Amino acid sequence: MLSADLIVDGAVQVVTCDPARGDGQLGVIDNGAVACKGERIVWVGPASRLAAEVALRPAGRRLDARARVVLPGFVDSHTHLVFAGSRAHEYALRARGASYQEIAAAGGGILSTVKATRAASVNELVVLARPRLDLMLAHGTTTTEAKSGYGLTTADELKMLEAIRQLDAEHAVDVHANFCGAHEVPPEFKGRTDAYVDLVVEEMLPEVARLHLARYIDVFCEEGVFSVAQSRRILEAGARCGLRAKFHADEFVTLGGAELAAEVRALSADHLLQASVEAVAKMKAAGVTAALLPGTAFFLGLPYAPARKFLETGVRVALASDFNPGSSMGFNLQLVMTMAVSQMKMTLEEALLGVTLHAAHAMGLEGEIGSLAPGKLCDLILCDVPSWQHVAYFYGVNHVSHVIKRGRSSWGLMPGPGRRA
Repeated sequence: MLSADLIVDGAVQVVTCDPARGDGQLGVIDNGAVACKGERIVWVGPASRLAAEVALRPAGRRLDARARVVLPGFVDSHTHLVFAGSRAHEYALRARGASYQEIAAAGGGILSTVKATRAASVNELVVLARPRLDLMLAHGTTTTEAKSGYGLTTADELKMLEAIRQLDAEHAVDVHANFCGAHEVPPEFKGRTDAYVDLVVEEMLPEVARLHLARYIDVFCEEGVFSVAQSRRILEAGARCGLRAKFHADEFVTLGGAELAAEVRALSADHLLQASVEAVAKMKAAGVTAALLPGTAFFLGLPYAPARKFLETGVRVALASDFNPGSSMGFNLQLVMTMAVSQMKMTLEEALLGVTLHAAHAMGLEGEIGSLAPGKLCDLILCDVPSWQHVAYFYGVNHVSHVIKRGRSSWGLMPGPGRRA
């Protein structure tokens, strides 16, 4: 018989996101239960088998789900979590008709956030980001990626990455750093993009690698920012430093970012609003995940990525918030699921996989998180809904009532502490 430190039972449904463990594409177990020992799941199955197969250790805890739905913790594979300043005034300008590119040309956009972030200390960035992480956790996100890219000098990029490292160390949410020094060309390098690429490759990347500050590398492969050739150089240099590529591609124009993702075998290519179906098919063949960010299209009033056409290629589709101060000021993945279903014609099953298992693939973490299976981290959420479909169907509210992170209660309206337990 297996022993457990935590048993979660009394669930109306346990949605494993593993078809081998229950019914349908999502592996749904009606009246299911989950048991973990330490940080890891040791058992998932029908509650009717629990007593015969699992024993709770004397100091263990039983959590009654009270007829709630149990889901894997959400995974947000694309965020710009750490920044200073606000761009609410730009939102007002867009409401009057200004485009994202027009605002950037007038000194706003990413460079506005760069100015504020450069002026902030590591501690100030941590203090600003901490309540954002608290809200992400409360909405069910248990693992996230966080990019640098608002520093654009070696010292300021390292400062951002250090803030991300501190947040990961102190917070219940696992925060994985992505070095995005090639997020924009800083004003001091205006008209000298190749020289800035030299700085990223020859100075920034070696320091990031030496200090072990990032897991991934990103570049904004976009017209007017970094070309495909410049992006390839940065991503290949990142690979030599042990960083996996997951980057912005084909957001505003069809530039060839999706093809580049296939060429370098990136973990993911993100945005893809203007990517061709043929390019996405190349991504599928190379094992690259298509990470779609419907919150950005929603916030900017742009056409959504053609998810249905992409899915027909067989590519794995993840969904992420793209939380950032300029083009997607929100991180509720429950709402992102609703957008994906209603605006991108994804099924409810595809949307849930997009913020769980497929998002884990987009971060190279599918062996650890994204589904409920023995051996994986016990990251799960309880949702106060009658069935899992209601998470996306009943939109605009937070359905999460309790969060278990690495086998410990980390947030809850049910009994349990609100920070790392």
